[in-house]
Order: sequence, then C-alpha cells, then structure tokens
Amino acid sequence: MFWELLKALFLGIVEGVTEWLPISSTGHLILVDAFLKLDASDAFKEMFDVVIQLGAILAVVVIYWKNLWPFHKKETNPNPLTKTGFGACVQKNILQMWCKVLVACVPAAVVGLLFDDVFHALFYNPITVAIMLILFGVAFIVIERWQKTKQPRIHSIGGLDYKTVLLIGVFQLIAAVFPGTSRSGATIVGALLLGVSRTAAAEFTFYLAVPVMAGASLLKLFKFGFHFTGMEFAVLLVGMVSAFVVSIFIIRFLMDYIRKHDFTVFGWYRIVLGILVLIFAAVGVI
Repeated sequence: MFWELLKALFLGIVEGVTEWLPISSTGHLILVDAFLKLDASDAFKEMFDVVIQLGAILAVVVIYWKNLWPFHKKETNPNPLTKTGFGACVQKNILQMWCKVLVACVPAAVVGLLFDDVFHALFYNPITVAIMLILFGVAFIVIERWQKTKQPRIHSIGGLDYKTVLLIGVFQLIAAVFPGTSRSGATIVGALLLGVSRTAAAEFTFYLAVPVMAGASLLKLFKFGFHFTGMEFAVLLVGMVSAFVVSIFIIRFLMDYIRKHDFTVFGWYRIVLGILVLIFAAVGVI
C-alpha cells in the first residue's frame, strides 16, 4: 500500500509541474507510466490521470480567488454591474471575464462530450503524443522569433474580445483531440498568434482551465463510477493533494518567468521530449 501511495505522490508532482508549463502533462505521464505503473485497473488509471487535475485546478482558485469570485457586498464592490439591486453585488469585470471563459470553452466542450471516447481510442498513444510534442515545440520557437518583430495588441484579459476568445477556444480544441499538444501550450500559442501578450495569455489559460479541467474530471468520474475501494480512494487523494501543492509553486514560477523570458526554452524541451517518446516507442518500452 505504501508503495502505491508513493507512486501516486510522484504522479501528482508530475501533473502539478507539467499541467501549467506548456510541455504536456499527458506526454510526461505516458513516459512515467512506462517505468512506474500503478497497480490498478486500466479504467482506474485512465480516470486517475484526469481527475488528479482537480488538485491543480484548486491551486488556480486559491491563487486567483480575488480575480475569479464576482460576488461582493455592495459597499465593497469596486466595479458593480448595476448601481442598485443584485447587480450591485456583482463585480462587472469578473462577470465579463467568466463570459469570455465560457465562450472559449464551447468548442472543446461540444467536441469532448460527443467524441471523447472516440478520440481517446484513436489518438491516445505514444506516437501521436510525440508528434504533437514536436510540432508545438517548433511552433513555440517559430512564434517567439516572429513575436520579436511584433508588439502585442492585447495586454490584459479585459482587452480580449469575444472573437479572440472563441479562436483561443479552437486552439484549445486541438489539445482536447490530440494528446501531447498541452492544453496550456495550445491556448498560449493561439493567444500569441492572435496578438495577446505572454502574461495575459498565460493568465487567461489558467482561468480557462478551471471549467475545462473540472468538466473533464467530472466526466471521467461519472464514467468510472464512484465505487472506489479504500486503496483507490487513498491513491486518488494523494495524487490530487500533491498536484495541488506543486501547482501553487509552478503557477507562481511561470508568471514570474514569462515577465522576463519568452517560451523558446519550452519549445526546445518539447522537441527533446518528443524525440525521447519516439525512441522509447520504437524500442518497445512504451
């Protein structure tokens, strides 16, 4: 039992690090699974890899609570929706932000609900993961070089219009279909191409993760069912808690990092990781 909990702890750490950095949590979990397999059914492991994201989501909620919670007392509301009534308790800019997040969620939500099992069967394999790691690694390098000659036109989430957030949602859809893309990687690449600054792109990606990852986790939970053994529940809990703690540090690190650096280093890392996945797949390790 202790060994399984230790595995869950390590997998949670991997999730917490790789979920927010644009380097693909799926690619890393596939590699780790080749050497550190949970002693559980395939159905549980598939559910575990997704549901431990709830811990990572909670880190976003804790760090950005003031930017996410729209309800306040009338007397303390800095930007009320209306001057009187219930609207006076709603912070207008946060409500607008959530409307943008929901619009960006539409493409992935529709396709995910309809075709989740189909795409998992078709694309959840090492070769697809490796190809997407390399493709988006190259994309990061190319876009960052192109960005050096451009100035972003959008510097905050408030500056995002609905057309832009819908297009960011389409980029997120790529990650929903093809594992190895990285959800954060896809949305950041899309946002940069659309003229959004790095900090605004990363911050919007964090907010967008809350409903998307919560929805994906709940969908997997309902498909698996809630009939856990005591051991399975303990393993899932340890994975979620470790993902939460590590995510707190990684989110803060990433926001500080991109204020001073670009995403090029992550592009090269993705390419190297993709090549490693291809090598391991070729020799039959994964």
